[in-house]
Amino acid sequence: MSNYYASLPTKRMAACALVRDEQGRILIVKPTYRPDWLLPGGTIEADESPRHACSRELYEEVGVRIPVGRLLCVDYTSVDGEKTESLQFIFDGGVFSEQQIAQLKLPADELSECRFVDLAEAQALVHPKISRRLPHALAALSNHSGLYLEDGALSEALDPDQA
Repeated sequence: MSNYYASLPTKRMAACALVRDEQGRILIVKPTYRPDWLLPGGTIEADESPRHACSRELYEEVGVRIPVGRLLCVDYTSVDGEKTESLQFIFDGGVFSEQQIAQLKLPADELSECRFVDLAEAQALVHPKISRRLPHALAALSNHSGLYLEDGALSEALDPDQA
């Protein structure tokens, strides 16, 4: 049976937090290793849950320990150039107070800066797939719902005849 499990396909997975300030602006971070900005988060490690990865990555990237809230959306991302398919989890990171914002500390080797921006600016700075994902995550937050996306778009119900 162990050969069976070893033969199954694998997918990359990542988790990030949708963090806002008291004005409702979104926290984005600028990696040193890529052109686009990101939500704080990162790769889910082996034997790590998505929520735990989100919490760990948030602490590693901005230096603040917070309880990670509920899942807002899961986004299946298809193959994109050299990037393999993946599952992206967005959790509610809550609202940071001015005191928490003042304590943000970035790892200089990984992130060059962070800022709180409105949705339009965030969408202009992040990768297009993240840009498409953001309004859905905000809607899930305000509607107290959770969403399933594919490449940043709401996924319609699959016709059983097409499966």
